[in-house]
Amino acid sequence: MATQITDGVKVSVETVYQPEYSNPENEHYMFAYRITIENLGDYSVQLLRRHWYIFDSNGTHREVEGEGVVGVQPIIEPGEQHEYVSGCNLKSDMGTMTGTYQMLREFDGSLFEVKIPRFDLIAPHRLN
Repeated sequence: MATQITDGVKVSVETVYQPEYSNPENEHYMFAYRITIENLGDYSVQLLRRHWYIFDSNGTHREVEGEGVVGVQPIIEPGEQHEYVSGCNLKSDMGTMTGTYQMLREFDGSLFEVKIPRFDLIAPHRLN
């Protein structure tokens, strides 16, 4: 599990390879990731935007930006957490992802960035 804390917001990531949705013969490898965002601070925060950097071991990379996560812009109260599952497809059996969330501090309206730790996307056969 990859974990990082930025300005009182803890982001943890777990990944799993999904062979049932992958087709290696056609260079299609599917991975799922579960993200837990925990508010360790004293004030409510809202996740407004995401910005992903996706690196494939075949040498390609791409960026994905957008509002919220999986269709929501969650407000996370102090001591609470928000969890979601999403996915990423690669053209090879190994890669990495990292990124940032743009967050809003509810009490003063200030915006800040929370780092998403770099995490690996690796098909199990690569680990042998």
